[in-house]
Amino acid sequence: MRGVWLREFGGPEVLRPGDVPEPSPRAGEVVIGVEAIGIPFIETQVRSGSAPVPLPELPIVPGNGVGGTVVALGPGGDPALLGTRVVASTGGSGGYAERVAVAEDALIPVPAELETAQAVALLADGRTAMALIRAAAPRAGEWVLVQAAGGGVGGLLVQLAASAGAKVVALAGSRRKLDLAAELGAAVAVNYREPDWADRVREIAGGGVHIAFDGVGGEIGRASFDLLAPRGRFVMFGAASGALTDASVREVFERAVVLVTGAQLFTSPADVRAMATAALAEAAAGRLRPIIGQTFPLERAADAHRAIESRDTVGKTLLIP
Repeated sequence: MRGVWLREFGGPEVLRPGDVPEPSPRAGEVVIGVEAIGIPFIETQVRSGSAPVPLPELPIVPGNGVGGTVVALGPGGDPALLGTRVVASTGGSGGYAERVAVAEDALIPVPAELETAQAVALLADGRTAMALIRAAAPRAGEWVLVQAAGGGVGGLLVQLAASAGAKVVALAGSRRKLDLAAELGAAVAVNYREPDWADRVREIAGGGVHIAFDGVGGEIGRASFDLLAPRGRFVMFGAASGALTDASVREVFERAVVLVTGAQLFTSPADVRAMATAALAEAAAGRLRPIIGQTFPLERAADAHRAIESRDTVGKTLLIP
């Protein structure tokens, strides 16, 4: 079968399509015929060797989030699973392929109201956004700053915070993304490429924001931290800039800021699954809109990574076998 190999760290060109081994499910596993594959930003960092997490041993077939139909069972598997539409995490690798074996207990059924691609768009980003909103607990009337508001997680945060009654300030770097954030419910959309963007946010929010969702880090993360009102909540869950936000324990203490990190979002593997299931249910009920901005054929995974790194994409980027 066809898939994509990562044999060395480097630019998008190191992602090379080729033949990969057919999956052979063990007891407790199933094989999914893959219809869509999600690409979180961190996979571009892993590919380049710059991720702020332990890097895998190479070679690997990358990919950690897929959706499709169950086409084979391991020994003793439940026949009722055959033919069902599911999404699942692969455990860290193997997803950039036409078929993949995953643990049976990793399967999340796709609601009838959703297309498989929509469910994949919500698998990682949806569970993250749901957990972030739970951690920050935005209240009606509060000002909430959402970085990368035109991206996969950011677009969902805009919707969830707005539906809680908060006033969302959406940060993005292009007119297309700013317009999307406004469409999704942001009260104000601000271009972080403008030199006075932080001053503008401070003026809009009347001195400071109550919550800042920080998935970018670096200079934007630091400026977002400085925009917090006393006793504000700063939620760090990524470093798309390549560096985490630099904020000292002393600053957190002196300003009475509540600091939440990505490591605190989930209490257990069951909680991860519950948050993903909740995101799918919200979308199926029409209360959460997954944004699929662009799709690429599986064998053009390099082009997909290149587009994500250019910051020219909106919403979620998917590979389609």
